[in-house]
Amino acid sequence: MLTIDSKVKELKKNPKAVEIIVKYSPGFATDPQMKLVQGLKLSKLLSFPQAGLSAEQVEALRKELEEANLE
Repeated sequence: MLTIDSKVKELKKNPKAVEIIVKYSPGFATDPQMKLVQGLKLSKLLSFPQAGLSAEQVEALRKELEEANLE
């Protein structure tokens, strides 16, 4: 199951996961620098100040990914 603790490269393979993440972080699918963080867990990436997401937004993203129950 894909969650906020999945690696970026795993999440990018699933179009529905990308769709959910882009709602919170629009550059996820298009920013060329994302290639540099493919091995990181999404939770780690979102913990960086550059992600620009509040704790509430991260929690909403976590919940939405879990509810989507993506493989």
